[in-house]
Amino acid sequence: MYEVSAHLEALFTERRDSSADPIGTQVYAAAEHHVPAVEILWWRNKDLERLSAALTQTGIDLQTMGVDPIISLVDPASHDSFITALEQSAQAAHNLNCPYLVISAGEVLDDATRPVQHQAVADVLHRAVPVLEPTGRTLLLENLNSRVDHVGTYLDSTAECLDIVDEVNSPRVKVLYDLYHSITMGERPEQVLDGRVDRVAHVQIADTPGRHEPGTGTIDWASELTTLRKLGYEGRIGLEYIPTTETPRSFAYIRSVIADLG
Repeated sequence: MYEVSAHLEALFTERRDSSADPIGTQVYAAAEHHVPAVEILWWRNKDLERLSAALTQTGIDLQTMGVDPIISLVDPASHDSFITALEQSAQAAHNLNCPYLVISAGEVLDDATRPVQHQAVADVLHRAVPVLEPTGRTLLLENLNSRVDHVGTYLDSTAECLDIVDEVNSPRVKVLYDLYHSITMGERPEQVLDGRVDRVAHVQIADTPGRHEPGTGTIDWASELTTLRKLGYEGRIGLEYIPTTETPRSFAYIRSVIADLG
């Protein structure tokens, strides 16, 4: 049975507003509702000591965190700044026992061709590998949709994301596959991941349209999760959506689908 992880930038937010320890409160809420792992994007704006304490006390895993700040990978002029941010983020991830750091490629550059931008992303990820190796962390490259949520983003294709990871050819650089972004771009998971799911270290989901919880849109979740399983994906399913109800209630449908998979 798939385990889930809850992205705390969007979920359990109703529990943090009046708390002196907002991130800890969210972790405790996840534990209360039997969620085994959580995710964050930003780490510099959080009390990492309280986050660490909450993770330790609950036994919950921190599944992913972002490289903070977000820096363009398609622009070679920003690569040194990215490596500095990666060094600091990898150390923070190591301290929090978080295995995965998440990045996206950035906005399209008007004055550079797509092949040049593609190569820039591959080049900086090659530079990232020796930064990651001593810390034991893995960098996850995520492609985003350019049709709805991230108009102007460069990397909006799962196939190209996989190609870049293949070019880097390191176990320290993998793919974060977000099924919502993929389907929003008109992709079919069974096609884009066929024979390549081993490059995917983590999967995130949300329904479409609206990027709300599974069960609110048009995606056939029983079919899609069955496809992931048949392709060989065995990791966690990250819940990264904008809930239309209280977070615990928003879990009900996807948990029932996962339970039915057996």
